[in-house]
Amino acid sequence: MTSDFKHYLKENRNTINQRLIDILACFDQDRELTRAMQHSLMAGGKRLRPILSMAAARACHADPRMALPVGCAIEMVHTYSLIHDDLPAMDDDDLRRGRLTCHKKFSEPVALLAGDALLTHAFHVLAEPAPVFHMAPNSHIRLELISKLSKASGADGMVQGQMLDMLSYQGNDSDLLSHLKQIHALKTGKMIIVSVETGALSVGADPEQVEKLVVYADKIGLAFQVVDDILNVEGDPDVMGKAAGSDEMNDKMTFPAVIGLDESKKYARQLINEAIDAIALFDDDAWPLRSIAGYIIDRNR
Repeated sequence: MTSDFKHYLKENRNTINQRLIDILACFDQDRELTRAMQHSLMAGGKRLRPILSMAAARACHADPRMALPVGCAIEMVHTYSLIHDDLPAMDDDDLRRGRLTCHKKFSEPVALLAGDALLTHAFHVLAEPAPVFHMAPNSHIRLELISKLSKASGADGMVQGQMLDMLSYQGNDSDLLSHLKQIHALKTGKMIIVSVETGALSVGADPEQVEKLVVYADKIGLAFQVVDDILNVEGDPDVMGKAAGSDEMNDKMTFPAVIGLDESKKYARQLINEAIDAIALFDDDAWPLRSIAGYIIDRNR
């Protein structure tokens, strides 16, 4: 990772974190619900999704700050999904980003409600971005962003992906890989795609630009999950901030389990190369998107 890219990530994470703090400041800080929301939202995540939104806006030669409202809204939806995924009824995890999961720090009912609160308030952020955000798309564009995000995160997107992930596979072994790809195209991919797509839409990108960016996002979204599965096999728990080996222990369907560890690594690299090819016609303003693709394949957490 180059020093320029490290600086880019740090600078944008700081900007995003400050806006998320400002959003949480709208709530009574003495409430247990607020503290639970803050515990998970400000747990020091990678902020990949809002950074992708801002990078997509920049690739379209526009001010990345225009994509901050939708990027922060997406991060709130993403955090809600992590809170719920960690619950005993789902993945039953004790650690997230190196700290106790929300239900372990508070309680299962509080964690459920903290997730619910983050999800619903995310759409309020898009409906009324002021006074937290000094720059925001017009109301017509924001309505489109709300529509895109709700579809990507709902019953035809992330939630359905999680549903498929929980269900036992009943099909043929020959269809196993296709089924796994479908799970992650919904569970992880939809939210990665909507991050890039809405970042571009926030700044009025033309349809051709959006189309190429969606292809890029589709490829890195699947690659992100393949790498996640690889890290669950051979990652360092101290670096990742969560346990390794849990997928195998829970008999989860993963890319290493279906196609093997070496083939999973090759597949992730292929996807990243295809992602970079998809944005070949974008100029130097797209360098953060290209760097993010490299970051996804080389990350250790």
